[in-house]
Amino acid sequence: MADRKPFSVSVVTPDGPAYEGDAEMLIVPGAAGEIGVLARHAPLIATLKAGSTRVHPPGGEVLEFATGPGFFQVLQDRAIALVDDAVEASKIDDARAREQLEAAQAELEAIERGDSTADRWQVEQRVKHAENQLSVGGRG
Repeated sequence: MADRKPFSVSVVTPDGPAYEGDAEMLIVPGAAGEIGVLARHAPLIATLKAGSTRVHPPGGEVLEFATGPGFFQVLQDRAIALVDDAVEASKIDDARAREQLEAAQAELEAIERGDSTADRWQVEQRVKHAENQLSVGGRG
């Protein structure tokens, strides 16, 4: 990819940027399938599902993130992914993600039995987030 023109990429969460810098290619998990972007891509707005976001920085190793659902925009030579969460694949804690998954699944079962008044949608999102981390980390 040495001959590809870099463009500006931001992967942003409510807590701040997970990645900001140049990239030669970006791949995000679009709601209807993966979306690959190079410099000079046509303008685009799309929804994202939880999955793997891969940033290909110039001359560097590919950075992979377990990202949550969100929105994606490409305009001129700038791509922005606004996601609810982003964890770099190399920093995923397998044991912690499994604990989060088990706790969320137990809470979901309690909701189904009528033993919990927790918000079902929020608990389902916790399950998806933990499953996504395990999947991206290759341990799902």
